[in-house]
Amino acid sequence: MQYTFFQHALIGSLLASIVCGIIGTYIVTRRLVFISGGLTHASFGGIGLGLYLGIPPILSAAVFAVLSAFGVEWLSKRKDMREDSAIAIFWTMGMALGIIFTFLSPGFAPDLSAYLFGNILTITVGDIILLAVVALMLSLFFTLYLHPIIHVAFDREFARSQGIPVQCFEYLLMMFIALSIVSCLRMVGIVLVISLLTIPQMTANLFTSRFKHIIWLSILIGYIGCLGGLFISFHWNVPSGAAIIFFSILIYAGCKIIPNVWRCIRS
Repeated sequence: MQYTFFQHALIGSLLASIVCGIIGTYIVTRRLVFISGGLTHASFGGIGLGLYLGIPPILSAAVFAVLSAFGVEWLSKRKDMREDSAIAIFWTMGMALGIIFTFLSPGFAPDLSAYLFGNILTITVGDIILLAVVALMLSLFFTLYLHPIIHVAFDREFARSQGIPVQCFEYLLMMFIALSIVSCLRMVGIVLVISLLTIPQMTANLFTSRFKHIIWLSILIGYIGCLGGLFISFHWNVPSGAAIIFFSILIYAGCKIIPNVWRCIRS
C-alpha cells in the first residue's frame, strides 16, 4: 500500500468496476456483447492514429470509438445492412487502420502490449481522472433516466409507445459504451475489456434479475475480481489484465457450480 502505483491500481479498480457495472448491465440486457466487442477492436484504429499524429492515444481512441459507435448504430438501422455486417465493417477497419498507423509512426514502433493486454499497475493519474469522469457521467445519467433506460433495454416498442425518445437514448448509450471501453483499455486491454463488461453481470444475474440490483452486485463482483486479479498478478508475476479476467471467471464458475453441487448433496 505504500507504493503509489498500487494505490492507483486500487482506485482505478474501483472506478472501473463502477463504470463496467453500470454500462455492462445495459450491454448484457440488450444483448449488445458483439457490438461492444466490435467497438473495442475499432478503438485500436484511434490508438494507431494517436501514435501517428503524436497526440494522446486514449484521446484519439475515444473519438474513434464514439464515431464508430454512432456508425454502427446508424448502419444497423438501415434496411440494406445487417447489424452483424455493420459491426464487422468497423471491427476490421479499426484493427486495419490501427496496424497501418502504428507502423507509419515516426521512430521506433511503439509497444502496443499495454493497449492490447492492459496493465493496471501502469495506469496514471490521467487514466484515473478519465475513469472518474466517465463513472460520474454514467452515475448521473442512469440515476436521472433509469426507468426510460430499462424500458429501452427490455422493450423498445413499448418505450416508444410511452413517448420515450428511443433513438436518442440508444445513441447516448452507445456513446457511453464507447467511452467506457476506452477508459478501461489501460486496465485490461483491447483483447480482454469486453470480459470486464459482461462477466460480473452474468455472475450477478445468477442471484437477481432486477436491473438495479444487477448494477450494484456487478460493481461489487467486478471490484472483487480486480482485487483477486491483482493478488494473482503479484504472487505469480503474470499480467494483471489477464489475471483479473481469470479470477472473474473463477467467481462466475464458483457461483454457478457450488449451488448446484450443494443441492445435489442435500437431495
